[in-house]
Amino acid sequence: MPAHALLTVPHATAGPRLAAPLFTPAATGPSLCRANCRPVSLTNQQQRLRHLHPAAAATKPGAIGSAAEAAAAPAEGLVRSLQGVEVFDLNGKALPVADLWKDRKAVVAFARHFGCVLCRKRADLLAAKQEAMEAAGVSPVLIGPGTVEQAKAFSDQTKFKGEVYADPDYSSYKALEFANGLFSTFTPSAGLKIIQLYREGYRQDWELSFEKNTRTKGGWYQGGLLVAGPGIDNISYIHKDKEAGDDPEMEDVLTACCS
Repeated sequence: MPAHALLTVPHATAGPRLAAPLFTPAATGPSLCRANCRPVSLTNQQQRLRHLHPAAAATKPGAIGSAAEAAAAPAEGLVRSLQGVEVFDLNGKALPVADLWKDRKAVVAFARHFGCVLCRKRADLLAAKQEAMEAAGVSPVLIGPGTVEQAKAFSDQTKFKGEVYADPDYSSYKALEFANGLFSTFTPSAGLKIIQLYREGYRQDWELSFEKNTRTKGGWYQGGLLVAGPGIDNISYIHKDKEAGDDPEMEDVLTACCS
């Protein structure tokens, strides 16, 4: 992979630089910026150039993703918000979530909940790229809000054979400020995706979906995806779902983690 120069732009609070170049989600793919930021007056060609040369965007040291995301989510802020957050492996062992990428590079995906039909599709998208990730020395990881037992069921039911962790208190979702609420869950786009997935043979696990922790905490949090490590403050890519089923472009993820 050719070396990428990291830009240093002065700003009020200096943060650590990322050890890897930053990657911006494709202009045609969903992004946090689209969901929460005002539109910017970029031509299609300018958007294409920004995608191909992410360093050309005005970024801060330690910034993540597009220029708008960089202003909202510097790496040091994310790492600080994740301090004290734990997840549980399939044996019920607790570990700090940042340990998942402390000593290695990892693609860390977040599911809405373990019964979700849309999340089963995300698991398959990851499974389809798992061989390429592992060949590049990158560990695929999936976190879901729920119990260890629910995580085990999800692992058994899907094609994804990477590491699966449970976050029963939604701690990582809250720390990362993922989208949350009725209006990001029930959207026309999500409804159409569910219909399409049922046509493809995917099914919701209603038993998992109606367990108490999912019903009471709702599955209202959307998920996302990080490319991070090695090093807990090395987060080089972030995608936050703006609505249910808002999957990242997997080619962007592969570029960020494996090029």
